[in-house]
Amino acid sequence: MTAAATVPELLAAGAPTATAVQVAAGRDATYAELRASVESLAGQLRGAGIGPGDRVALVLSNSPGMAAAFLAAATAGTAAPLNPRYREEELALSFEELGVRAIVASPGAGEIPALPGVRRLDLQGDGLDLTLTENGESVPAAPGPPPSPGDVALVLQTSGTTSRPKTVPLTHANLAVSAANIAESLALTAADRCLMVMPLFHIHGLIAGLLAPLAAGGAIACPGDFNAFRFFEWLDAFRPTWYTAVPTMHQLILSRASRHAETLERASLRFVRSSSAPLPPVVLERIEETFGAPMIEAYGMTEATHQMAAQPLPPGVRKPGSVGRPTGIELTILDPAGDPLPAGERGEVSIRGDSVTAGYEANPAANADAFTGAGWFRTGDEGYLDGDGYLFLTGRLKELINRGGEKVAPREVEEVILRHPAVRQAVCFALPHATLGEDVAAAVIRNEGTALDAAAVRDLCGEHLAPFKVPRTVVFVDEIPVGPTGKLQRIGLAERLGLG
Repeated sequence: MTAAATVPELLAAGAPTATAVQVAAGRDATYAELRASVESLAGQLRGAGIGPGDRVALVLSNSPGMAAAFLAAATAGTAAPLNPRYREEELALSFEELGVRAIVASPGAGEIPALPGVRRLDLQGDGLDLTLTENGESVPAAPGPPPSPGDVALVLQTSGTTSRPKTVPLTHANLAVSAANIAESLALTAADRCLMVMPLFHIHGLIAGLLAPLAAGGAIACPGDFNAFRFFEWLDAFRPTWYTAVPTMHQLILSRASRHAETLERASLRFVRSSSAPLPPVVLERIEETFGAPMIEAYGMTEATHQMAAQPLPPGVRKPGSVGRPTGIELTILDPAGDPLPAGERGEVSIRGDSVTAGYEANPAANADAFTGAGWFRTGDEGYLDGDGYLFLTGRLKELINRGGEKVAPREVEEVILRHPAVRQAVCFALPHATLGEDVAAAVIRNEGTALDAAAVRDLCGEHLAPFKVPRTVVFVDEIPVGPTGKLQRIGLAERLGLG
């Protein structure tokens, strides 16, 4: 069988009668049912005027329906999944920046802004028995061409150091190649089941949690948004062979593990996977002790369609402190001039390959900064390769805040804080955190003669930003340290303010 090059071809990997989605405890849907559901929804999207390249915003919580809607949107047009926790203001801005033609949401969902010329569709149904309605009426289906490998299947916004996120277009070929690379690195088969705990608006959940298992003809269980109190209930009900999550989720799971000794005895995980943020060594050790299964740490980013490197499964050598070796992608370490460095020398981790985006959308300045003349994409991470080709990350060169896997652009937070009339200057920066890795902090200079406290700053941010972007630590200062050129330097600011 030839390798899949599009999402529909990837879905063809599973045997028609094999389980594709465990929609609820004791309720399984086959690949034939999944393909029928996806094609039905794709037909309705075409009936709503969606064609190749047209963006469909998905504002949905985790569910089998969200999984099917994503696959359908990528089949009929281009999927644009967004965090359902976004405030109305954030959603409206994303809709505008992405140029969405339709919005798919849950019936009655609040904080979904209405935009001229953009159709609001409601996803109705249970499990994979789904339909799209508009103003209470079922949307008629229409035929359409299958997607091509070069068609854009997915667009995601990734926060950068600028005030607004950058748009990353990923093609069907990007998705299919990355899913296959992950499936190969994890030795996934039709016998494997992934418990979906990562959100399906995140590249980690979409590629590693959803597409990689389907590329191997395996199954996913998608019981809902992550809930540490229900994780062990799901572990018993769905009997997965693996799950993938960010370190903060693993830590929450560990915090509940001692209460579920009997469930752990029945669990049969082949491995556990972690990605999207650095994994503390003690968490790796405790996960392996708790589940009696190896922890596989991986390194990924949106621009690479998720995974770039991963620790090998046993009996492969796993090196402490490393994120493993490249998986189906070229990876090198570049010096500031863009030249490759030898093993052991620190520089910027850089990549190229079939899973790497061709470039940011409508952002030539960002592309000029990110891509070298030789086609390498600069990740913004610092690290080195050892003599065996294992990657060790040593820091970040960008100011992006990685809060437990959620990425926060400092400028976006600063612009909200600066709306307050009592604020003269504000700078947002990363603060080291024991469980999240980094948390959001802000330093504020008040206008003379004004009163302002940390609670007021947080309340203002909460009105305009998703909860994970709200600074937990707010300090008031008379002066904000700057670099030798007078420019704000967010990297290392926590330490310079005595908070690191």
